[in-house]
Amino acid sequence: MRFLRRKIAIVIVLAYVIFSLYAAYNVFFNKRVISRVHRVVKKGSAIIDNGKAGEEEWNPWEEDERAYSLSLQKRRDTFRSYQDHAAKNRPKTYKVQVWGKAAIGLYLWEHILEGPLNPPDKSSQWREGEIQSGKINFSFYTGPAVVQGHVSLDTDSVVLVLNGREQQKISYSIQWLQHVQGLVQMRSVSRVAVVLLGNEQCNNDWISPYLKRHGGFVDLLFLVYDSPWVNDKDIFQWPLGVATYRHFPVVTLSGQMLKTARPYLCNFLGTMYKNSSRETLMGVLQQNGMEKDCLMHVREKWLPQETADTSRQYQMALAQSDLTLCPVGVNTECYRIYEACAYGSVPVVEDVLTPGACAVGNRSPLRLLKDAGAPFIFLKDWRELPAILERERGMSQKEKTERRMRLLEWYSGFRQQIKDKFTEVLEDVFFKIT
Repeated sequence: MRFLRRKIAIVIVLAYVIFSLYAAYNVFFNKRVISRVHRVVKKGSAIIDNGKAGEEEWNPWEEDERAYSLSLQKRRDTFRSYQDHAAKNRPKTYKVQVWGKAAIGLYLWEHILEGPLNPPDKSSQWREGEIQSGKINFSFYTGPAVVQGHVSLDTDSVVLVLNGREQQKISYSIQWLQHVQGLVQMRSVSRVAVVLLGNEQCNNDWISPYLKRHGGFVDLLFLVYDSPWVNDKDIFQWPLGVATYRHFPVVTLSGQMLKTARPYLCNFLGTMYKNSSRETLMGVLQQNGMEKDCLMHVREKWLPQETADTSRQYQMALAQSDLTLCPVGVNTECYRIYEACAYGSVPVVEDVLTPGACAVGNRSPLRLLKDAGAPFIFLKDWRELPAILERERGMSQKEKTERRMRLLEWYSGFRQQIKDKFTEVLEDVFFKIT
């Protein structure tokens, strides 16, 4: 019995030894066989395949994924190429800021460039707008709150609109020019143009030192009145326009107003200056009994501002008259000429030179308007007026309507011509676009 137990114990020990040796062999000498089971392997995990570390397990969708990636990359490359081509062929735009520090700035912005202004309230302290013309993006700032150093610059190109008609205005304009000169010296601004309401006798010597031709920094000057300085190279003539300082509006006429017969042959509402041709005009009308044909209202003293009533009265006179009489004042060019055009009332212009230096040969006065083919009635003496009014009485309503349409079309074309010229000159001189 004891022998049997010993025999069983030996068998158990032998079995244990054999099993241990087999296990050790499998651990240290036998190669592992990995079953190729399809499973997703997380990115970055270590994979051991057939004893090789770092190799990813087989993925049956690998070819499809590679094809999709190649297709996606191709589409991206195609789109990027399209964007590059579009950017290359897209017209380049340039920025110009216009600072309106004179009332004629509103004529430039609202009547010539036809830009918007916000807020619409004319009494607002700060008004601004933006518009594209040609390759230039214009931004406009005006109002009492537009002061030196408080206009944020997003460009190095500036157009400054100034008034140089009298000494007080000149002093204010010089302050602005000196401010801009400082910006030029700091290299915040590198291109400068000035639109200037010049002196009515064309005495504008005060601005000469600021012009680049005389060592200054102003590249371009757009100057009102027939100045002999105008050379169409760096100095250009600019239209006086309407009296925006009196809030004369941008006029849009209805079809009925265009075609309806107007109750008056002519009108004149204005100041009567002693020993002027305006006294001659009134004498001619009275002697020939024409007061009933023309809407007349004169005053002895010039007023810088109009009331709402007088402004409405004046605009109604333009809208109800076939002709608007435009006698000379201090200068032949006056706001009345442009305001009459806006209402389709033909200006009857006294075509004589006024005292001063505003003359260039036989093209003056009003050379800008004459060169543009203005369809006005020009006369040298108001004693010619009775014959003109007699012809008016003989015209049919159809003839008057057609003439009215021609005047309005001309005035619209004239403003477009000025806009195009202004834009082209800035593009050429500021940005060298030819």
